[in-house]
Amino acid sequence: MIRFSDRRQQSTRPQLPAWLDRYTSLGLYGLLVGTVLCLVPFLTNPVPDPSFPWATLPESLRLPIAQPRIEHWPVTYTIGIWLWVFCFPALFLAGYRRYGDRSRGAPVWLVGLSTLAMLGWTTYCRFFWAKLHPPTWNAPAYTFVCWLYCSTYDVLWSDLAYLIAFVGVVATVQAVRRWQGAVYALIGFGLLALPLGLPAAYQGYRRTV
Repeated sequence: MIRFSDRRQQSTRPQLPAWLDRYTSLGLYGLLVGTVLCLVPFLTNPVPDPSFPWATLPESLRLPIAQPRIEHWPVTYTIGIWLWVFCFPALFLAGYRRYGDRSRGAPVWLVGLSTLAMLGWTTYCRFFWAKLHPPTWNAPAYTFVCWLYCSTYDVLWSDLAYLIAFVGVVATVQAVRRWQGAVYALIGFGLLALPLGLPAAYQGYRRTV
């Protein structure tokens, strides 16, 4: 009975391509390492992130050293945030790998959550993020088009990010309803929203083979 249950559980889990499965596993570790690296500057720098000057530790709890900065952010903070940027899609791929296609889970894990994340990050960066001056090439962002906004503050790129996120909404609806033309919206959103759109691009590719 136990063996049968195990086989049945494994059969409901989809198999990712080897390279994507490896990225997913390593990406989860990358998120953990990135989190640790982002916490290190709290022990070394009075103000790790100038966008949040209130997020600091008392001097008595800090080490008697200070990290150099890459533009506005300490070195380990910069590395940690960029690890999050490039490893974040692994969360959605891991959810898909773990829970499979039950109840049409693939469109939710691979497209819907990526779209929701893009809408959330774009809105946050546009209206709530305390922007630092001057703008910098080192401004982390979860998609290339969002990076163009965060490194220039030109609202044209933010508007384009919203448009791409709308494509993601369309792709999610089409994928959930299994419309025939969904593959074009999936691949389009996935490529335009890289690296965050990697799961959606894979979902689109999956439907072409």
